Amino acid sequence: MLGVLGVVAIPAAVAYSRWSSTFSLLDAAWLIPVAAVGSLGALALVRGTGGHVRFTRARGVRAARILAVAGVCITLSASIAIGFYELLLRLEG
Repeated sequence: MLGVLGVVAIPAAVAYSRWSSTFSLLDAAWLIPVAAVGSLGALALVRGTGGHVRFTRARGVRAARILAVAGVCITLSASIAIGFYELLLRLEG
């Protein structure tokens, strides 16, 4: 569930910002830490259970690892985008 939270948090906030008149795209940046905690928590849980789960739930562990890594990638790309936006704002004025 943490991996799903990490993957879905930022795209859901971006999609919500398109439909809402009070929630802007920059407000979606507040969900970057939520996605980071979810993704890194999922990665830590997968790493902790990787040796204990052998054959019964190997697919679940693999899917959780993929979701955790995808969440980390989404979080990093959103952080880089916000960082460049802030850099451009500072260089502009």
